[in-house]
Amino acid sequence: MSTSPPNRRIAHLDMDAFYASVELLRYPQLKGLPVVIGGSRRRPDDALLQQYAEVPLSEIPVEAFPLLKDYTGRGVITTATYPARQFGVGSAMGLMKAAKLCPQAILLPVDFDEYRQYSRRFKAVITEIAPLMEDRGVDEVYIDFTNVPGGQREGGRTLARLIQKSILEATGLTCSIGVAPNKLLAKMASEFNKPNGISIVLPDDLQTLIWPLPCRKINGVGPKTDAKLQTHGIHTIGELAAREPAWLVEHFGKSYGAWLFEAAWGRDERPVVTESEPVSVSRETTFERDLHAVRDKAELGKVFTWLCERVAADLQRKGYVGKTIGIKLRYDDFKSVTRDQTLDHYTGDAKAIRQAAGQCLKRVDLSRRLRLLGVRVGSLLRADEADALQKQGADLAGHAPVAMNSGAKTGSLF
Repeated sequence: MSTSPPNRRIAHLDMDAFYASVELLRYPQLKGLPVVIGGSRRRPDDALLQQYAEVPLSEIPVEAFPLLKDYTGRGVITTATYPARQFGVGSAMGLMKAAKLCPQAILLPVDFDEYRQYSRRFKAVITEIAPLMEDRGVDEVYIDFTNVPGGQREGGRTLARLIQKSILEATGLTCSIGVAPNKLLAKMASEFNKPNGISIVLPDDLQTLIWPLPCRKINGVGPKTDAKLQTHGIHTIGELAAREPAWLVEHFGKSYGAWLFEAAWGRDERPVVTESEPVSVSRETTFERDLHAVRDKAELGKVFTWLCERVAADLQRKGYVGKTIGIKLRYDDFKSVTRDQTLDHYTGDAKAIRQAAGQCLKRVDLSRRLRLLGVRVGSLLRADEADALQKQGADLAGHAPVAMNSGAKTGSLF
């Protein structure tokens, strides 16, 4: 007697304000307050820790912490607590701009080593319960619940509740989980009940739970696409689903138009990929408004630095270095360009990545407005293998090198 295969149940788990939450474990007296994490360690932070060196971190007075309004510099926000987000403060925003929105926010430096430690801990908890996990960064993963005990019960809620409880007990941190038939819907669902929420989407829930949502909720629909959809009277995912595929292809291109139709109907067959060797590591961001390389040079420079720092942190967390550094730009007409260059050595250093990526910027048209900026490091090698090769004096380039210090002027255009 044949039995039908179990329903596909894919979870997206997103840690709640991860960096900020880790900091609140260190400084519980800041809970409930607007807190911004960003920049690097600064003199006020060092002075604070020196002043209260004999006092437990949890007992440092709230009024002693540096405030955002006193910050000067070009740093950007990595994350913020939910009370700070209520003021419009968000990731990749310049700290000076954020200070105008929420001057009373407490400003803490980024501590990637601590965040990576907690990242490893919560992921170890997950794989003990559900081994098919896809790592999507320091604070989010996809998990295949389909054949895990409890993964089908209550649509996956039983297993999600167990994972939530286990992560809280092991780390003191909360997370939000969406469980759905695929990655696309699971990622949307994980945002439904933040923080510390569980959301279940079943195949029959498409029209009631997904279609009433704004198109912007689809991961892959940026503000520019959303604005264009709205000019055609398409505001919700349901209205997008009602359009003919041919119409979407005509207005958004063959590939993207076809994808929009599939996404609106909740279709996504991508598997949960575990422990594959990465080909490259990249970070990109779509701007809330189109930016110009000259008129918005300062803002673009901050975001560019932030992307390079995130790529470097991802490389370090994964244990890789790379030597092909590249950029990706998407213009206001949705056309994209990429450029890269190969170094004569492997690196995972944020400054070296920014310098090489900056050279790539000199080979693209920056007279047009930009809607997306990305940074990529490829030709990856495990860091320990790269160290071993360097000690042996091996030729790491593998082909004609492009030297960083060849006499040409270094640095980027922003």
